[in-house]
Amino acid sequence: MRAAFWFVLVLILLVIQATILPLLFTGGHRPDLLLAAVVSAGLLFGKDTAIGLGFFAGLLQDLASGAIFGLNLLPKMLTGYLFGLAERNVFKENILLPLFAVMAATVFQGLFTMFFLLLSGYPMDMFAYFIQQVIPAAFYNMLTAIPIHYAIYFYSRRLAQPV
Repeated sequence: MRAAFWFVLVLILLVIQATILPLLFTGGHRPDLLLAAVVSAGLLFGKDTAIGLGFFAGLLQDLASGAIFGLNLLPKMLTGYLFGLAERNVFKENILLPLFAVMAATVFQGLFTMFFLLLSGYPMDMFAYFIQQVIPAAFYNMLTAIPIHYAIYFYSRRLAQPV
């Protein structure tokens, strides 16, 4: 049941991210719904679930985008692992938790992407990339962090209740 939920969630978020969000957010910046889901999965379910979700979400995002393979897969898996380590140490009902966690995850993913692109020989201005890409992405991701986190949180509470 859990695997089916994660599969459907990733597909729905990917479709929304690829079709609806480009219409709502112009200028090339839009939220990464899958990153918010990976962070929430890590904080709520731990590193094992978050790594698997990060792998699957990153894989589908890489295949759908046509960009450099691994540019989404690796950071999402690492993000899931890092935030999954904090699962036992956080108060899951705190409203600020998803905001700051998704902001930190966006910065982490942006730094990882810069490092990955530099290793690949891609010429880039790191400061300009951080200011023009990572900071707006962190803001937009924070907008979606709370709804995604609480949807996953309420689903997890529903699973914990006896039928």
